[in-house]
Amino acid sequence: SAYDARMKNRRWRDLSVRGRIALIVFMVLTLSFAVTAEADLARRPGSQVRGRKRLWAGLIAGNWLLGPSAYFLVGRKSR
Repeated sequence: SAYDARMKNRRWRDLSVRGRIALIVFMVLTLSFAVTAEADLARRPGSQVRGRKRLWAGLIAGNWLLGPSAYFLVGRKSR
């Protein structure tokens, strides 16, 4: 579709100032969410984590939005 063609070739310079700011804010929030999840995982004993900690660390690092979300919703056992 025409929309797909426009979005595929979109570059940083094509974004408006508002679009650039929104993207930067989204990236910073997503990265801080992932860092928070990694820090929690590192401090939490393995007995309080569902599954292997190494697997969760890879998932968090591999997808900065879905990985931390899944970890906080499913990966942690209640204390």
